[in-house]
Amino acid sequence: MAEQTSDHTTPLLRRSWWRSHLSTLPFTTSLRLKTSLLSELGGSVGDLGTYIPIVLTLTLVSHLDLSTTLIFTAFYNIITGALFGIPMPVQPMKSIAAVAVSETPHLTVPQIAAAGISTASTLLFLGATGLMSFFYRFIPLPVVRGVQLSQGLAFAFSAIKYIRYDQDFTATTKASSTTPRPWLGLDGLILALSAVSFLILVTGSGEVVEDDEEDRIIVTNDCNQPRVRRRLRTLSAIPAALIVFLLGLILCFVRDPSIIGDIKFGPSKIHVLKITWEDWKTGFLRGAIPQIPLSVLNSVIAVCKLSADLFPEKEVSATRVSVSVGLMNLVGCWFGAMPCCHGAGGLAGQYRFGGRSGASVAFLGLGKLVLGLVFGSSFVRILSQFPIGILGVLLLFAGIELAMASRVMNSKEESFVMLVCAAVSLTGSSAALGFGCGIVLFLLLKLRHLDCFGTGIGRSCSSLNP
Repeated sequence: MAEQTSDHTTPLLRRSWWRSHLSTLPFTTSLRLKTSLLSELGGSVGDLGTYIPIVLTLTLVSHLDLSTTLIFTAFYNIITGALFGIPMPVQPMKSIAAVAVSETPHLTVPQIAAAGISTASTLLFLGATGLMSFFYRFIPLPVVRGVQLSQGLAFAFSAIKYIRYDQDFTATTKASSTTPRPWLGLDGLILALSAVSFLILVTGSGEVVEDDEEDRIIVTNDCNQPRVRRRLRTLSAIPAALIVFLLGLILCFVRDPSIIGDIKFGPSKIHVLKITWEDWKTGFLRGAIPQIPLSVLNSVIAVCKLSADLFPEKEVSATRVSVSVGLMNLVGCWFGAMPCCHGAGGLAGQYRFGGRSGASVAFLGLGKLVLGLVFGSSFVRILSQFPIGILGVLLLFAGIELAMASRVMNSKEESFVMLVCAAVSLTGSSAALGFGCGIVLFLLLKLRHLDCFGTGIGRSCSSLNP
């Protein structure tokens, strides 16, 4: 009997042993769902409003290989989701992308890679030496909030342009964005406004819905009636952003059925780029120099500040984020993948639509990996027909969520610094310029509180007072 009991219990003991050991691994905790599966899936597409237009533009104008970019960014998503345990986004380096497609001559793929590697090397150095953590600790919070506010509003302004006007991402001038979008059609204003209304009805203003307690939901003060509470709980379970994105994919085939015949299965051949000295020079001067300040501010410091607001229980250090950006580009850029970073706007967008754990971006990574391996670079043919108005809708909500992170300030003085920093950043189209002005303004305000600028003069000043 004893032997039979042992035979029956041993498999259970072994299964329990493996389960207990697997549960202690860091990546299993990071990828564990914090909300429902549908909410995490909805949050996974929260930053595609910025990702798709930039990737599509670089592919069409600079001939970036879409399959390589999808595969490498897929691995970035999965790894960062497992390492950080929050929906840490993987977004394009926007300054490099803007220079690559808007300036003449356009940057070539080796020059884009050189710019990404140069920026990544700088961030890796700052992270490995501890300088990034030093900057993170001593940069005033109102200045960071000002950068967040300016970036969020910039995203929102671009989103409104996407919704109101026809866009041609391959054009090098702004003339193509002045034609009003028609009301009707598969990419008309009615479609975009319907998507906005749907997202507002389902997600509201982005309030947090608690799933831990069955009877408690934090939305508004009018949720005392059980019927309203049940309806809000049901709406919060709908992956609204995912539904809108899937609708856009379906409309791609409806708008141009011929793209089905142009699809070729299989990934592109991945090869190492040949980067000449002239490519290094051009990439660094034209791409890396404007990108480095933006990456330090928005891709590291602002991301860490925002993650501390959204996930106070999950500490994300500036060193880890900086090293993460450095390592992933030092690998992928050599193979022609798009230079990437972590962005506060992407984090806000994924949180806005339900992403709460690393599983959210891991799902996105799996989706990118499948698309890159199955459709390869022919997937750009599908993205070229994606309704731009729907991209604008997703970008609008992501931008507003990022801007709303600056809504709480401790004093009028902090609000003053934040608003001046944001105004300068928006007017000058430079987060670095706004950051510099914010630092100077913050120091001048602190200087006012010194004791007459010195001890000797201080005694003279104090002697004048009774």
